[in-house]
Amino acid sequence: MYGISTYALQTLPLPEALDRISELTRYAEIMDEGCHFLKSSEPLQSYDLRYTIHAPSRGVNIASTLEPIRKASLGVIEDCFAIASEVDADVVVHPGYFAWETEKKPAQRQFCRSLEELSAMAGERSIRYYIENMAWEYFLLLTPDELPLLDGVDLALDVGHAQIMGCLPAFLKQQIGHFHLHDNDGRSDTHLAVGSGTIDFTAVMEAVGASGLDPVIEVGSIEGAIESLIVLEQMS
Repeated sequence: MYGISTYALQTLPLPEALDRISELTRYAEIMDEGCHFLKSSEPLQSYDLRYTIHAPSRGVNIASTLEPIRKASLGVIEDCFAIASEVDADVVVHPGYFAWETEKKPAQRQFCRSLEELSAMAGERSIRYYIENMAWEYFLLLTPDELPLLDGVDLALDVGHAQIMGCLPAFLKQQIGHFHLHDNDGRSDTHLAVGSGTIDFTAVMEAVGASGLDPVIEVGSIEGAIESLIVLEQMS
């Protein structure tokens, strides 16, 4: 089964987005931002869907060298964990970033502290969370060299981000807990439909198949999501 991220319908109210997605699949990933920001689990419980939740990331930085910001970011994600626990959803979290190159090592230390705290929160809620690889030089977790993370914390492999960083084949060899599928030209994070860019999805889907996981299509439009479903189903 393939999931579809509400990112494809980010300008619609969440119920309308879930109506559209439920016509295509029984698995939705909630982009917990903007008009899809979750104040409670109530909007999700109205649907017979399986969920994962992409935790808020805009304005959130779990690697911040400013401790009040790091703690506030953890608070936002803890709220997301609480909602996830009510709908039995896994959660995807961004690793955080640094403002200046001289802050990279301190940010890495803050990131490690945050992972320990997030793991404790997740354990209390009996949920799983994954850390997503990124594609911008001021973020952490750009390449497989930064793995492994904290014991028990798996990677959410964003294949588009890995393609931009030129290390998708190396990432596919890692322990992966979650997949985000979208395409690009290897330069820009355009979230194109699968098959519309330069990614070798044969290799990607071999890794997905070996993992036994259900990947999430994270493209920029519902038309792109439908196109991706067609391409992926033809590959299976």
